[in-house]
Amino acid sequence: MLVSLIVAYGNNWQIGLNNKLLWYIKKDLENFKALTQGHHIIMGRETFLSINKILHKRTNIVLSKTNFYHKDVHTFTQIKKALDFCKKNKEQEVFIIGGAQIYELCFPYVNKLYLTKVNYDGPADTYLKNIDFKPWVCEKEEFYKEIIQNGKTKTLAWTYKVYYKIKN
Repeated sequence: MLVSLIVAYGNNWQIGLNNKLLWYIKKDLENFKALTQGHHIIMGRETFLSINKILHKRTNIVLSKTNFYHKDVHTFTQIKKALDFCKKNKEQEVFIIGGAQIYELCFPYVNKLYLTKVNYDGPADTYLKNIDFKPWVCEKEEFYKEIIQNGKTKTLAWTYKVYYKIKN
């Protein structure tokens, strides 16, 4: 089973502010939806609460240290048990979708990265831990220019990359 991490981050590894995304990039959100639909997705409780709904056509899994309950969500206190649940359900690729603590907790299990680096230098209160790319190979890279409408930035410039982990 592939364990994939999917995240959008800024120039300084920023991923959120006040439990919200830092930008809106329609094409990236559409890509997220297309990649994750039909799969299991793993997120932290705070990420689930910030989304404020289940993500349809996906098996929503929440990691929580508390007795979190939602009728349409599978909750686990340990990543290993969540991954075992995915394997038991014959999942081919599970997606880790955030937040920062969950990314860090799950990173040792990850063997594929879907990364969107946004040309953003603004404020944040949540950061992705820096990724050491030495054991990774980039298999896809796409560049997108800033979109300006009426003299204002509508969409920031961004780069989308997909990496796979080199097996030792």
